[in-house]
Amino acid sequence: MDTASLPDLRPFPALSRSGLSTLQVNLGYRCNQACRHCHVDAGPQRTEMMDRATVGVVLEFLRARRISQLDLTGGAPELNPHFRYLVSEARRAGATVIDRCNLTILSEPGQETLARFLAEQGVHVIASLPCHSAENVEQQRGRGVFERSLVGLRQLNALGYAATGSELTLDLVYNPQGAVLPPDPEVLEADYKRELAAHGVAFNRLLTLANMPIARFRHDLERDGLLDGYMALLEDNYQPGNLPLLMCRSLISVDYRGQVFDCDFNQMLGLPLGACVGSRQHLSDLLDEDLEGRPIAVDRHCFGCAAGRGSSCGGALSI
Repeated sequence: MDTASLPDLRPFPALSRSGLSTLQVNLGYRCNQACRHCHVDAGPQRTEMMDRATVGVVLEFLRARRISQLDLTGGAPELNPHFRYLVSEARRAGATVIDRCNLTILSEPGQETLARFLAEQGVHVIASLPCHSAENVEQQRGRGVFERSLVGLRQLNALGYAATGSELTLDLVYNPQGAVLPPDPEVLEADYKRELAAHGVAFNRLLTLANMPIARFRHDLERDGLLDGYMALLEDNYQPGNLPLLMCRSLISVDYRGQVFDCDFNQMLGLPLGACVGSRQHLSDLLDEDLEGRPIAVDRHCFGCAAGRGSSCGGALSI
């Protein structure tokens, strides 16, 4: 990360790994949307996609290391032609599978059976819906996205997602509209549930994520002269109590080529796995490696995860 233009921030504290429980895999940068806050710079024109051989390495690692959770992301991970094969095999191996779904993918041509597949496989759906307001969603994601998202949510609800007593989990993800931290997640979740119930939609939990100062969001901050202020906001709200709960302590992130990083954000910045400083490492090289206690690569963007109530792929760290 180029920090030459940033104010004199203190370095982020050193971190080390605990036990590995989650394998987060980016299946490719192609997406049917191009959202303003996307830290992956995903979009319809991106062509990078994980191939079948690399998917095989992911499954080999999952089985060899007895990984309990496979977290699939993108782009739109469902656009990878090997998505359903990977999900089915991971479930057969006993892993919980998370699909980070943008909801509109459920109504794309060729994806008519996707929602039913997710339900049949018992996939935990984490769906991005940056606001319960149509105006705010479409400001980030484009015209018509809010209504298409509601259609996708209703599809999932009809299959049992978020129903009382159902094991099918549907969580939503909130991102702030600008250079601010997420609000109180409990209050915001109540707002979401009330507003979406009026549209006939139910969900389980709302996960609040801070916008990371990288990729498209960083470019917007630079353009508007807000980067220095946002970085200062993150540091001013840094909470040391969030450090033990950061996702990078129990997760590794794998890109579409099979290269390994400490988290999805480090992947986008090209920061190699902290245990392999100076060079990138492939997942196939780690089949017999124990990473517990190894260092994690950190930089100033990490304040985005440790500020305020904290932010991770599982939402706020503390309330």
